[in-house]
Amino acid sequence: MSKSAAGFLILAFLSGALHFWLFEQTEVTPPLIGCAVFAVLFLLALAAGRKFKFDPVLR
Repeated sequence: MSKSAAGFLILAFLSGALHFWLFEQTEVTPPLIGCAVFAVLFLLALAAGRKFKFDPVLR
């Protein structure tokens, strides 16, 4: 997992936790929207990290 993917995962968890901690009864809040955005960015960072693999053997 790349550093950017790990960062987006942490941000998604933190914004999701903030949503459940501050807003118990409301459905859509800015932290919940941020959680969704960071989750999508996390998935994109994972996909981008799979395409570019480092080959330590120089041929």
